[in-house]
Amino acid sequence: MRTLLIAAGLACLVVLAACAGCMSSTTPQPTYTVDNNGVLSVTCAPVTTNETVLFSNETYTESKIILHTQTGDVTTYLSYPEDPKAVLLYLPGAGEKISGHAGRMVQYAADGYAFMFLDYRGRGGETTGYPFNPNTDYALFENKEWPEYYQTICDISSAQALLSSRFNVPVYAMGGSNGGRYAAVAAGVDKNFAGYIGISTADWGLKDQVLSQGGSGDILRFAESLEPSTYLPTISPRPVWMYHNATDPIIPFADGQALYATANKPKNFTEFNGDHGINPDVDNRLMALLAQIYGTQA
Repeated sequence: MRTLLIAAGLACLVVLAACAGCMSSTTPQPTYTVDNNGVLSVTCAPVTTNETVLFSNETYTESKIILHTQTGDVTTYLSYPEDPKAVLLYLPGAGEKISGHAGRMVQYAADGYAFMFLDYRGRGGETTGYPFNPNTDYALFENKEWPEYYQTICDISSAQALLSSRFNVPVYAMGGSNGGRYAAVAAGVDKNFAGYIGISTADWGLKDQVLSQGGSGDILRFAESLEPSTYLPTISPRPVWMYHNATDPIIPFADGQALYATANKPKNFTEFNGDHGINPDVDNRLMALLAQIYGTQA
């Protein structure tokens, strides 16, 4: 009888051990920290993807890729030649639509580069979310929950991992206007990015606003975690390339210069022709710069 009890006890232990193994194999939970200098670090949960090919010819293929995250789906569009030399992961400004980048996708592919348009949270596009709201995000931060801003950084990092694994070439974080702000933070947080390309962008101004009101502690640390200038110095030795128009009607030229000044070498600041945001002049200048690294397409 005692032998039976011992055997039964051992069986229970085996079952418990098996259950413990099942529990430990569940999907890992994402975590984040913000240090005393306001620098964000993230551990992102794994994502799954669903891809639909939209168009393909001898020059490039375009597909729609949905990132299925634990907190919602994120829509991206990817165009790529057969054998890309590098990938430009683009975060758009407010109001930009994928249709406005159709010609750019063809041009970049013809020059040998893949281009991903990431419709990040809160833009009012296909990806759900609320528009950038530091007050809402700070309340979540104080409650040890995930601000949407930090979720977006994880989305960008997840897209980088997908592109790096798929093409095994350098992936640059690139963005225009508000998108340039997110891209700068992502490039600083995720060291796997090959560099940062910012167009018509600058700091949010939140840190200065908090300081002007005498803020300190958590609220200052949180504000710093959102600002591109917190991360630009950390991108080196990866390159920082910025483009701004001298008469930009939305984000002043001087603000772009101020952000650029925080970056360490190698870096390059270019005044382009236009007004605000990416345009053909930026495209041509960027392609010329990339050609110095990767050569021209045969």
